[in-house]
Amino acid sequence: MKKYLVAAAALAIAGGAYLALGPGGTPDVQAKAPAEGDPMVAVSLPDSLSPNAQMGQRAFDAVCAACHGANAGGKLGIAPPLIHVIYEPSHHGDMSFLAAVQNGVRAHHWKFGDMPPVEGLTPSDVVNIVAYVREVQRANGIQ
Repeated sequence: MKKYLVAAAALAIAGGAYLALGPGGTPDVQAKAPAEGDPMVAVSLPDSLSPNAQMGQRAFDAVCAACHGANAGGKLGIAPPLIHVIYEPSHHGDMSFLAAVQNGVRAHHWKFGDMPPVEGLTPSDVVNIVAYVREVQRANGIQ
């Protein structure tokens, strides 16, 4: 069950606002186009998190969410969602998260620019953050 907010990306690409349809399919309200910083994907949270993922959620919220958004849903124009098939374990293994935190990452999948190294996170913090991201990914059909 993949719940991606494809509409936001499509609207961002197409640019501008779109019309919301009212009863009978008639346009009745001008809806706001996605803005920089808006979430890029809709994220479903698991019913519960393991103890490590709970610690990872706290660390993610304190350090990573400023760029990667609440629940790792990304921020339009700022940083990509980690709850995305691109970051599934078979494509970006757990160690790639540690390498990204320690060394930064050159832009390669998205056009947000390079990610700088992240200060203030220990390897144990990153292990817990990865546990959190992986559990949320699974809750969103990313295996």
